[in-house]
Amino acid sequence: MAQKIKTHKWASKRFKITKKKKVLACKACNNHLLTNKWKVHKKSPYWKSIEKTRSKTIKNLVPYK
Repeated sequence: MAQKIKTHKWASKRFKITKKKKVLACKACNNHLLTNKWKVHKKSPYWKSIEKTRSKTIKNLVPYK
């Protein structure tokens, strides 16, 4: 019987994989102390896509997502 691969929990919390197998990452600096930050930066998209070279490693860390 083949063993399952464990998912890395830190990676599953930080990355999302879409139906078309693109990897999305959370944008940094958007959680707290928002009163001092510029309005344009706060309204910019929260999830952004990652390059293909890095996405291969992330897909190995999160195999079942």
